[in-house]
Amino acid sequence: MAGPRPVVMSGPSGAGKSTLLKKLLKEFDGVFGFSVSHYHYVTRTEMQKSIANGEFIESAEFSGNMYGTSKAAVQAVQARNLICVLDVDMQGVKNIKQTDLNPLYVSVQPPSMDVLEKRLRDRNTESEESLQKRLHAANVDMEKSKEPGLFDVVIINDDVAVAYEKLKESLLPEIQKVKVSNKA
Repeated sequence: MAGPRPVVMSGPSGAGKSTLLKKLLKEFDGVFGFSVSHYHYVTRTEMQKSIANGEFIESAEFSGNMYGTSKAAVQAVQARNLICVLDVDMQGVKNIKQTDLNPLYVSVQPPSMDVLEKRLRDRNTESEESLQKRLHAANVDMEKSKEPGLFDVVIINDDVAVAYEKLKESLLPEIQKVKVSNKA
């Protein structure tokens, strides 16, 4: 695929991916793009057919709905000479590993499960049952993310400023490519 390498970001809810992405988008305006997930746009049959045809980089089913990122959506971002950011779960990471996308894999992790639980509780956005499910999923995620070679960069988000610098440093080669060719 032409254009700058996409970035796959993964990590449990509450690890701080959104905070880091917001900082990145603010500092590097016009460098990043997001692929739009396909969900309520097509019928289940159409979606299954497209997945079977290999049109999707990753797909998942959640609460009875099917979601996915199509190759076309990522290519559309790359065609605009932007770094495509894909925010996916561990299953998505494994699926993308099977494609020719060749992204940079970044894992954002909390410093500990205790810190993660505190962050999620402080949000005060869900029931205890829902919170426990999230924590369990996060635990599984964090164990899986330790697999050697799965991620190019692992960022432990203990201090947002430090975590952001590490993220920025890892993406700088791709950011430079975008800036150079946008000036040309």
